[in-house]
Amino acid sequence: MDKTAVLLVNLGTPDAPDPKSVRRYLAEFLSDPRVIDLPRWKWLPILHGIILRVRPKKSAKLYQSVWTDEGSPLLLNGRRQQAALQERLADTGVKAVLAMSYGTPHLSGELEKLHQWGVRHLVVVPLYPQYSSTTVGSVWDGLQQSLAGWRDLPELAFIRDYPDHQSYIAALADRIRNTVSDHGMPGRLLLSYHGIPIRYARNEDDYPQRCRITTEIIRQQFPELSILETFQSKFGNEEWLKPATIDTVRALAGQGVKHIAVIAPGFSADCLETLQELAQENAHAFYEAGGQQFDYIPAVNDHPFFIDCLEDLVRQRLKMPAKIKNRY
Repeated sequence: MDKTAVLLVNLGTPDAPDPKSVRRYLAEFLSDPRVIDLPRWKWLPILHGIILRVRPKKSAKLYQSVWTDEGSPLLLNGRRQQAALQERLADTGVKAVLAMSYGTPHLSGELEKLHQWGVRHLVVVPLYPQYSSTTVGSVWDGLQQSLAGWRDLPELAFIRDYPDHQSYIAALADRIRNTVSDHGMPGRLLLSYHGIPIRYARNEDDYPQRCRITTEIIRQQFPELSILETFQSKFGNEEWLKPATIDTVRALAGQGVKHIAVIAPGFSADCLETLQELAQENAHAFYEAGGQQFDYIPAVNDHPFFIDCLEDLVRQRLKMPAKIKNRY
């Protein structure tokens, strides 16, 4: 077989939980027109004149609260996903590589390494189960920009998303099932997805519909649970998808719901938005409003079922025999 690789791509992370590293990361992330689509003349003065002067110090403290001895949780989980997938593909000769849209290991740098290696077949798997122009679209842009200078282009397969893949759903279901078994039946289960401005959805970003696919399947899997779909991580003053997760947890506590569980199906790896925003900030809001038990359910990370999903996506695109056993 010609040299073949699978490129796993996630959002990115600062190199360290300090203001300088966070500022560098945010400058790249928030300069992406896919993320903030305002005219550059309008947005860049706000970004460089206000946000990058104020936000890095605050964000660095949040990163410090979740940073591990081995580094960023997102990068650590990504490396584990990469290693697990590489092991699954060991018999094929396919190389598994991890890259980030922002920060390191950067998408452009990892693609150049593959170019030097002589890649001829490339499967790109954005680590976002539900498509959005702000995430998967950004990966596509970065891919096209990096490949623009290549004379010897590889054969390319690009995975748009996989919100209903059997193994991805099985990984979520197993996480939920184990939490219920260990901590009891919650009064509500929240499926918290990263939000986007409503304006993006009105302008043909089908992210809400892709999230709904996953939500409805999970509802079918757990008819005994009262399940709510919510959205988190609002940024800026625009109207975003609703209901907001933090508003919902406060409202539930106010309504007398004492026990809730929260999982973030749109995050394939635990990171700042799950470990700090959900597991800490939202938990605090719930308890402050009168709630008694808040269970954060980990992301799929390197759960064997999720690695099954990644392996299956790759083998399908490369027309390789399936090897996944029915684990569930």
